[in-house]
Amino acid sequence: MRVRSWLSLLVTVLLPFGGLVRAQSDSAATPAREQLLTVPVRDASGRVMQLHARVCRPADAGPSTLVLINHGSPPNAYERPKIQLGRCDQEAAHWFLTRGYVVAYVLRRGYGDNGGRWAEDTGGCNTPDFFHAGLETAVDIDAAIEVLTELPFVKPDRAVVVGQSAGGWGAIAYDAARHPKVAAFIVMAGGRGGHHNNRPGENCRPDLLAHAAGRFGKTASTPMLWIYTRNDSYFGPSIARALWHEFTAAGGKAELEQPGDFGDDGHRLFFGPGGSVIWGPLFERYLADREITAR
Repeated sequence: MRVRSWLSLLVTVLLPFGGLVRAQSDSAATPAREQLLTVPVRDASGRVMQLHARVCRPADAGPSTLVLINHGSPPNAYERPKIQLGRCDQEAAHWFLTRGYVVAYVLRRGYGDNGGRWAEDTGGCNTPDFFHAGLETAVDIDAAIEVLTELPFVKPDRAVVVGQSAGGWGAIAYDAARHPKVAAFIVMAGGRGGHHNNRPGENCRPDLLAHAAGRFGKTASTPMLWIYTRNDSYFGPSIARALWHEFTAAGGKAELEQPGDFGDDGHRLFFGPGGSVIWGPLFERYLADREITAR
């Protein structure tokens, strides 16, 4: 079932939650060629928006496997327009580029200078609709995959989706929908509702977040890698384990890794400087198990 057709069955409830980690740059030079483009996405009303995307290519010739990196969401609405596209010189992109992958970033609806209505509203904290928010994120991920895998220097299938925080939650949702061009999902601190009332460690209805993870697990088809650090201020160890339990108990397949502390907030692991020392070996093993290579 396509993501959008699934969404058409839902009743939309509105308001914001989630976590954004500001990206940190890697000081090492990245052998990449950069390209900016737009990704059309159609919302439930039929309106088409153009999402801004950045593609980073290895210096040598392709075609190569695509890695789509998906950003999080700030707990404050006024921060959403300030979000910028990830860069080719960031450590996360550099890790994949030096291994021959094509890396792409996309700004979802309502973020950065895309404009338009924010699609990932969840509703008030009494009964937030985390399920709907995940599916809306998955709509934008799916649109990006469709466009980016048509590029001549990108392999047409077996793409890798990486998501951090709200982007990771969208990756979980996308695994539960039809995704014929994607062969791997990596979730870095995935979830919604963190920093409730701007308080680190407080989450808006983690019970409903876990319930939504179970709903996704019923139809998820691709084994995933989930990584949550011990000192994540958005989704601590107990929340991560609850999400994983509900997801896998419902039929989803995911390897849960819970490394120790990272800096003063493990939520920044994926985009934090030096983070690849921790997540890099886990990525290597997971991609090898999935038999995914850059070429």
